[in-house]
Amino acid sequence: MKKIIDAHCDVLYKMFLDPGLDFYQSTSGLDVTYERMRNAGVKLQFFAIYLPENLKRPTFDHLLEYVDIFRQKVESKGKVAFIRNQHELDAAMSGDEIGAVLSLEGADALAGNPVYTRILYYLGVRFIGITWNYANWAADGILEPRKGGFTRKGRNLIKECNELGMLLDVSHLSVRGFWELAELSQAPFIASHSNVLAICPHPRNLDDQQIRAIIQTDGRIGITFVPRFVKQRGPVSISDVLKHIDHVCSLGGVRHVGFGSDFDGIEEWVTGLEHAGKYEMLAEELTRHYKAEEAEGFLWGNWHRFLKKNFPL
Repeated sequence: MKKIIDAHCDVLYKMFLDPGLDFYQSTSGLDVTYERMRNAGVKLQFFAIYLPENLKRPTFDHLLEYVDIFRQKVESKGKVAFIRNQHELDAAMSGDEIGAVLSLEGADALAGNPVYTRILYYLGVRFIGITWNYANWAADGILEPRKGGFTRKGRNLIKECNELGMLLDVSHLSVRGFWELAELSQAPFIASHSNVLAICPHPRNLDDQQIRAIIQTDGRIGITFVPRFVKQRGPVSISDVLKHIDHVCSLGGVRHVGFGSDFDGIEEWVTGLEHAGKYEMLAEELTRHYKAEEAEGFLWGNWHRFLKKNFPL
C-alpha cells in the first residue's frame, strides 16, 4: 500500500455548513472520510479552514468554531492524530494513525490582528492561504478585477508569519501578490492546490515563472483534482492530471510536486478520482509512468521532506 499526503480538502467547511455530517461514516456525503483514507493509504491530510462567502462578517470566533469541529469530530485517538510538529509527524508517518494538519484558506477573519495569527498558531494551524479568490484586508485574490497585491497590513502579515513559523500558501493569491510574497518572504512557500497554466489556462493555475519561483525557494506545488483546473473541456481523466506533473518536472520540480485534491470543495470530479478512496488508482498510474522513487515523491515524499524541514521540533 502506498503512502499519500494530500495538502488540501474542505471537509471542515462541509461539516460547518452541515453539523450532521459524520467523518467516520463513508456514506455521509463527504469525499474524504476516515475509512476512504485508510483504504487508499492516505497517511496525512491537510484540513482547510475556509469560511463561506455568504458569511457577511467572518470573525475570529468562526475560525475557533472550525478548530473545535476538527478537534471534536475528526481528531480521534488511535485513528486521526493532530500534527503540529516534527515529532508528531514522525509518529503518524511510522504508526497506525492518519495524520491531520490544519490550514487556513483566506485570512479575512484575522482582521489584520497579529494576536489572532499567533493564537491560530498556538492552536495548531500551520499554513495560511492569504486570500480566497477576491480581495481582503491583506491582499487581492486571483479573481479580483483590480489585480492588486498586498496591503501594508498584508506585508506585515508575511513578516509576522515568517517570524512565527507559520507557512504561507499562494493558491488563490493574485499574480502581483504572488511576486510580492516571493520577494518579501524569508521562508519557502507553497501552492497547496494549483495546477499548470501552460497545460490548462485557468487563472487559478500557475505560470512557468511562478512554478520556477516556488521550486527555487524549495517550496511545494499540490496538483489539484478540480476538473476545470486540469483540462479546459471534455471528460477529465487521471492521464490529464499526469500532464501537469510532467510539466512541473520539466521545469526542474520533480522533488517539489505533490497533491492537494480539493476534495469536498468540488462538485465535479476527475474520472477515477471521485473521492479519497480512489487515490490508489492514481498511485497505480504513477507507478506505471514514473520511476518508483519519483512516484513515491509525488504521493508523499516531497511533502514529507518539506514538513520535516519547516515544522517546529
